[in-house]
Amino acid sequence: MQETEVGERDIHIYASTEEDSMSFHEEHSPDHEQMVEAFRNLLLLHGHLPANHGDHDTLLRFLKMRDFDLEKSKDAFLNYIKWRMDSKVDMISKRFKFEEYGEVKKHYPHGFHKVDRNGRPIYIERLGMVDLNAFMKATTIERYVKYHIKEQEKTLSLRYPACSIASAKHVSSTTTVLDVSGIGMSNFSKPARSLFMEIQKIDSNYYPETLHRLFVVNASSGFRMLWLALKTFLDARTLAKVQVLGPNYLGELLEAIDPSNLPTFLGGNCTCSDQGGCLFSDEGPWNDPKIKEKIQENYTVGDTDSEGKTKDKVPQHSLANQQKDLGKNMITLQKYANLTTAVKETQKRIEMLEMSLHETKSVLKGLVEIIEAIKPNQTEITHSQVQSGLERKTVVTKMSGLS
Repeated sequence: MQETEVGERDIHIYASTEEDSMSFHEEHSPDHEQMVEAFRNLLLLHGHLPANHGDHDTLLRFLKMRDFDLEKSKDAFLNYIKWRMDSKVDMISKRFKFEEYGEVKKHYPHGFHKVDRNGRPIYIERLGMVDLNAFMKATTIERYVKYHIKEQEKTLSLRYPACSIASAKHVSSTTTVLDVSGIGMSNFSKPARSLFMEIQKIDSNYYPETLHRLFVVNASSGFRMLWLALKTFLDARTLAKVQVLGPNYLGELLEAIDPSNLPTFLGGNCTCSDQGGCLFSDEGPWNDPKIKEKIQENYTVGDTDSEGKTKDKVPQHSLANQQKDLGKNMITLQKYANLTTAVKETQKRIEMLEMSLHETKSVLKGLVEIIEAIKPNQTEITHSQVQSGLERKTVVTKMSGLS
């Protein structure tokens, strides 16, 4: 991660070292396939793999989240499944209605709008135009969080698959643009902090690795202190994807997004005037009827929400492959279980040997101390014996001389 400061133009820059072209190919690399399969087997072994959450992308996201550590990834995944149950996420996707949608958009301009140059969906927020008081009158933090969850579910189940079909590439992440014109510490009020922290917790813990790149634009010097505070809530992997730019951001943005897909308020050519503006349009391949039909054909539909949007879908070939390879997986799982048991037994034996070695060292130390204590006495006795022997020899010699 590289950080630079250039006055008003570029306050901080966090540049990712990953190339866009490589990220598409690595999603289904042989190494990743093997790790995902091992992770799936581990979850199956413990009986913690719901059928509608065992797809490749979901498992890979949690593996990346924990740097491909299987045990840590398992804990994160189980935490995710528990959260879904506790928060009734499926019910939110199916039944939650955000009636205040239009009013909230007026006071908190945000939304998905078309795709970047690599086919990823673009998400935009105009934070400098947020009217927090009006926003809080229109909705509550709890209801907005539910709306955010529903949008995240839609992105996973509809937007990413649609973008993948439209671009003929594997798409599983989003390019985000935040316009922070006029934002400073005074904007980070208690309600704003509560909303930010709740959304950040949900996205980082339960929808990890869905951010490809984040452009923060129109950042003034007043944003500097706020950014320093916000950074503390972001993990290193997220920070590596963030690029914070001043008012001269357009060149950087156009490298990632074609002008025709960028709203005019960000320097592009799009207005979506016939749909009430770009942030009201939700324009993208996910609204193409033919693409939506293909998604329906290629995926097994779990439940549908009240708007007919599919959710929690698993590719049919994924389920078929799981059934086909069940015998092979069970053999692998048995080997894994046997290996785990053997490792645990070996660890116990090592611990016992270490305890025995420690006790032996203590005994030897005691013996050394006893020997050290005895040594002076032995020297004294030997010296006395030598003196007595000499005296006896002298007496005998004298007596021999008299005779």
